[in-house]
Amino acid sequence: MNALVAQYAPATVRISGPPNSSFLVGYPGISATLPRIVGKVEIRPSAGFSAPVSVSMVRICLQRRETIHPAAESMAKRHLGTPRRETVDLVGKEVLLFRCVSGKEAESVIAMDLPFQIFIPYGRGGEEINRRIPPASLQLPSRIAETYYELVVTVQQGQSTQNRYTFPIPIQRYDTLSTFGMYNRPESKVVTADSIVTLGISLPKWSYGPLDPITVFIKLAPNPDMMNKAKKVTINKITLAIEEEITFNPEGDEPTKKINKIAKHTQPVGVKLTETGYVTNLGLVFPARDLRDPDGIVKRGKPGFPMYEVTSFTTSSTLYKIEFFLSIKAHMNSARDITLRQPIVICPMDQQACRDEMDAIEQAAKDASKVDPNNPMLPDRVIVRSNERDAIRHLGLCEVGGVKKMLIE
Repeated sequence: MNALVAQYAPATVRISGPPNSSFLVGYPGISATLPRIVGKVEIRPSAGFSAPVSVSMVRICLQRRETIHPAAESMAKRHLGTPRRETVDLVGKEVLLFRCVSGKEAESVIAMDLPFQIFIPYGRGGEEINRRIPPASLQLPSRIAETYYELVVTVQQGQSTQNRYTFPIPIQRYDTLSTFGMYNRPESKVVTADSIVTLGISLPKWSYGPLDPITVFIKLAPNPDMMNKAKKVTINKITLAIEEEITFNPEGDEPTKKINKIAKHTQPVGVKLTETGYVTNLGLVFPARDLRDPDGIVKRGKPGFPMYEVTSFTTSSTLYKIEFFLSIKAHMNSARDITLRQPIVICPMDQQACRDEMDAIEQAAKDASKVDPNNPMLPDRVIVRSNERDAIRHLGLCEVGGVKKMLIE
């Protein structure tokens, strides 16, 4: 009986990353950096100091959990509304780290160090879910929507015993940085409400982060074919607002939308529309979340989620999608009000933080050019079997007169 207990004694499993570095190497969302998770799985005895662990197989994978509960913000709706919905997806491929030799049920080991490298998908290749770039880790207030990543280590001991160990790992996306050239091209749009007046806007750039200033060039112009009516129009005020639009279940049968006003600025005008039109610049600052408490201390974050200075940002996943719009509304007399919505991108980092990342991204791309994703160079495995001489030295123990004691080199 004791032999059976020893054979299936549970293991202590932990994951360690590269020295002085995080698990995540490269920048998810930027294919040239070959984003990947690098580390090693460490397996040690958990029953007693040195009871050997029987290991048949070890696998590791990166898993994404997504949940939505649109009614979670309201106490009444939380009980009456739809329940929390969850999906679990494998990101990339599961990696086999160890399998005992054929014909043997399990290997009796004292210690195992198994290096691994999991490549994160970086191409949008079609609709196949395993090739899409995974969305960033995010938890919205009241957990109305959440994306959570974890490394899952599966340790099989014998034919019937299989244990899973999970380790949260935060993942960010870097393809919305406001310093990328694609976001620094001007965007313009023109709309009309009743053919009397047209509202036109121009944005010098369209990606912003916390505390970044947003400036919009606005022009209200009369329709030359309806000048008599246009001259009677009075512009009362112009409102500029930032709207967050959350779409729950965007790929499903019944998507639902929730729109939140993030910030608003109103400019009183009170002038008649002339033949040359009315031109102005409006601006506001994208609000930031203070990570410090009243004493100036940054509170410890949750293990699975990065510390963001914004409540949410532009992201798209299976169960929810978050988009941002600039809403410009011209309030007028003798003509219908005109509203224009212009999509913008919100990045979790401000302009300076985005600039600071650019050099590091460039260096990561140079480093990744030397990596072969089909045959990555990994350190050697360390497997110390229980029948090896001085095996317990790897646990910091030695045997003196038949008694196990702490090893002092």
